[in-house]
Amino acid sequence: MDPSNMPTAEDAIPTYDARDLVVDGVQARLVLDGQTYVLRITRAGKLILTK
Repeated sequence: MDPSNMPTAEDAIPTYDARDLVVDGVQARLVLDGQTYVLRITRAGKLILTK
């Protein structure tokens, strides 16, 4: 098998477009172990995750 066609570790990591998570274009709530976090996209296109 050609080594250049082998899957990389990066291929195994699920990838999501943040804009798909932030449906209204501003923020989304994420829950982990009962804790709620807010993911926000700033006007400058940066991501902020707060508790």
